[in-house]
Amino acid sequence: MRVWAIANQKGGVGKTTTTLALGRGLALRGLRVLAIDLDPGASLTHAFGMPAEPAPQGVIDLFETPPRPLSALANGSDIENLGYVAAQSALATLERRSATQPGLGMALSQALSRSNAYDYVLLDCPPTLGLLMVNALAAADHVIIPTQTEPLALHGLDGMRRTTAMIERSRRRALQVSILPTLHDRRTRTDAEALAQMRQRHGDCVWEEAIPCDTLISNAAMLTRPAASARQPGRALSAYARALDWILHNDHAIAEQAA
Repeated sequence: MRVWAIANQKGGVGKTTTTLALGRGLALRGLRVLAIDLDPGASLTHAFGMPAEPAPQGVIDLFETPPRPLSALANGSDIENLGYVAAQSALATLERRSATQPGLGMALSQALSRSNAYDYVLLDCPPTLGLLMVNALAAADHVIIPTQTEPLALHGLDGMRRTTAMIERSRRRALQVSILPTLHDRRTRTDAEALAQMRQRHGDCVWEEAIPCDTLISNAAMLTRPAASARQPGRALSAYARALDWILHNDHAIAEQAA
């Protein structure tokens, strides 16, 4: 089982859309995929149509004593091979609980270590560095960083790279990083310059293409609907399919090195 964290300390960069597009792409290839919503805002959970009230069972139950098994918290979806674990607004209380409840930083790692029901687990992270993101990075084999191609996003990307380096040192094992340019408007000079700067700073970690702006997936719930075929409609989903090939290539390389 491979664990991917989709993370960035800046909001609005397409984390949930990226999680759903990659998860959907893996599932359409016949792989068993579980998406875990770690954001108290619960965008991924809402995209699957889970109502906020009454609060569903989900991620918060992994932090209880004793924790609920992951298998009991997973929900199915309309896409074959793709399941998800819901977020709840109560996740926002975990930071306060962590001061008096030791061990919460490894709760997700422990839950995943007890499960072998999936080929890939995708962690949709909140846009802030805190307990939930630390859990995700501690558990991950691979971090995918969606990043807008605009100047402010570059600062967020630099901060995210520092965070991944810190977590890698702390856990003393490799943490693969792939940077995925998103929401790219090739018509603007600002976007083109930001993309060039991103590649100059971060080199081969950056995908050679970029996910374009595309109104066809502006509503993330579109990505949770069943597909008639493996063909990805629209510019953005076609780009995500190519990005998935690149990420899988990187992922296989790091897995072989670890073996």
